[in-house]
Amino acid sequence: MKILKSKGFFIKSFFLHLFLSIVVMILTWAFLEPFAYNFMTKYFSAVREGSSDIAIIAIDDKSISYHRWPWPREYYGEIMDYLSTYAKPKVIGFDALIQSTDKTNTESDQKFYQYVKKSKNLVVGFSPLTHDVFNPQRTKTYNDKFFNKFKVYVNTPYELYDYGTYTSISEFPDDYFNAVRESGSVSVAPNANGYVTYMNQVISVGGNYYPSLGLRMYMHIKNANKLTVYPDKIVVDQTGLTIPAVATSRGVQNLIRYYKFYKDSEYTHKKYSASDILKSYEAIQQGKKPIIDPKEFEGKIVFVGANAKAAALGLEDALPSPMHIKHPGVDIQATNVDNILNNDFMRSTGLLQDLAVLFVISSITFILISKFSFIVSLILLIGLAILYFIISIICYRHGIAITVFTPLAIQALTTIFGYSYRFILEGKNKEKIKQAMGKYLSQDIMKNVVQNIDDIKLGGKRANVTVLFADIRGFTSMSEKMTAEEVSKILNEYFTEIEPIITSYNGVINKFIGDAVMAIFGEPIQDINHPVNAVKCAYAMLKKVDELRDKWLFEGKPKIEIGIGINTGEAFVGNIGSEKRLEYTVIGDTVNLASRIESYNKVYHTNFLISSSTYSHVSDIADVIKISEVTIRGKSKKMDIYEVLRLSNH
Repeated sequence: MKILKSKGFFIKSFFLHLFLSIVVMILTWAFLEPFAYNFMTKYFSAVREGSSDIAIIAIDDKSISYHRWPWPREYYGEIMDYLSTYAKPKVIGFDALIQSTDKTNTESDQKFYQYVKKSKNLVVGFSPLTHDVFNPQRTKTYNDKFFNKFKVYVNTPYELYDYGTYTSISEFPDDYFNAVRESGSVSVAPNANGYVTYMNQVISVGGNYYPSLGLRMYMHIKNANKLTVYPDKIVVDQTGLTIPAVATSRGVQNLIRYYKFYKDSEYTHKKYSASDILKSYEAIQQGKKPIIDPKEFEGKIVFVGANAKAAALGLEDALPSPMHIKHPGVDIQATNVDNILNNDFMRSTGLLQDLAVLFVISSITFILISKFSFIVSLILLIGLAILYFIISIICYRHGIAITVFTPLAIQALTTIFGYSYRFILEGKNKEKIKQAMGKYLSQDIMKNVVQNIDDIKLGGKRANVTVLFADIRGFTSMSEKMTAEEVSKILNEYFTEIEPIITSYNGVINKFIGDAVMAIFGEPIQDINHPVNAVKCAYAMLKKVDELRDKWLFEGKPKIEIGIGINTGEAFVGNIGSEKRLEYTVIGDTVNLASRIESYNKVYHTNFLISSSTYSHVSDIADVIKISEVTIRGKSKKMDIYEVLRLSNH
């Protein structure tokens, strides 16, 4: 039964811990891990510089002073012509959405479209939308038209569930649509806290799949036109590139591996002002030396986009990222290409791996708590937490995103729970020990020890006490006629019956000596009437023995009588022995005299004798016979003892 209770407590504790762990995991994954990811990315993952083969041309604050906003569209075209005609980059990414015509300057629009058509290595961005811009029929017609022109072949061996998040595509003006050769999605994926940590590498619009702007640029460089999309990865078939990803409601996403900022800028790749490019283009046209030599872009991947602080003009294209609260969107797109080009991706651990880590952390924590002392285990647990954080740093440096706060939170929970379980269990064990030791020591002595647990030492005090000795008459001859089991049974029954009697009169059983019992009154239980209570206790014991004797005679057992001797006086009460082995007892002449008085029951054929010192306290309640001038061994003078016949109140 005790084993079942112990197991039951452990099982209940285990499931309680499991429940709390699940709650903590849900909360930390939802609220803390996104912040942990941002922190670890910025300070420990983004340790490399962005590729020098990638450049950004930004319409920045400096560019606004070149010409009042909005710019004529031909300026964009001139930047593209500068790149296509003079710089010869591998590919140009246009991170801007052209959704309408400039009715006030149609000539500029047409020049822009001509430049776009001329740029054979240009990939422009489009935005998938979660709503229909026009009526469903027009939306479907445009979606089909867009897919037929810009599609890439996407193979999905495993069915990817289309949540229908994106229903339409930002519509290009007809002339722009006709001029563009290739297009990719500029959709990014903010996390739960609004920070861009994922790139929508492949999206679905109306059941049709499209690559991201960066992936489409990579496919242009590699002359690839086919993707295979799995639930956990994207493979560019002609190149063998594998992008670790996960299928979500917004597309097949992958974690972005950010880089440290380029020098002191807010970009992680080298950035040029669009105004400097336009001035350089103009200088080249005039045969002058350009501000920026086109050779700086030769063979590189170039992005063109807008990000000026003039938010009122609608030019600020910045999003919160782990690197910066306002990270230029064009730089995020450039980072995606950098990841793809160099096969440099962040990889996150899976659910099973996370759960395995949590299990190991929790198990180690519990083992440390159970095997070591509080201080040692606490130091080891702190060391374990530090070690895990160091491991987290190493993982992030190598592009592996592991959970940071959740294991530490589970360790903290397990620590609190483990120590609580340990203290409760120790409390239960202490209670069991107290109950077990109470069978060897008096409960009152046990309480005294527990109350003074931090001050247990050799020594004690002198106190006025009453000592009672009770001995079974003829026990030796009786035991010779009985088996050991029979003798043990009689003694156990006898002691079981008299123990509560002694306790009820504020007495404390100090020890059992064979068939005899020694009890103390007045210590450790404080009782000013200890002589009276000792005598009353002895009288009650004799009555109980009379009852037991009748019962034992009826059972065919030998006739048993007891003799009791009581003495009152000063004695030493406390701990004696050694530092390693103590015994709480009472010693002194008072104790010796009580024992010798009890032995005179055999001489005078009596059952209940008390000393004159005890009689002086009970003379008004006890009827006695005085036995004068008794010679007590060890005493030079004779003394009087008294046989108690009856008590007036009994």
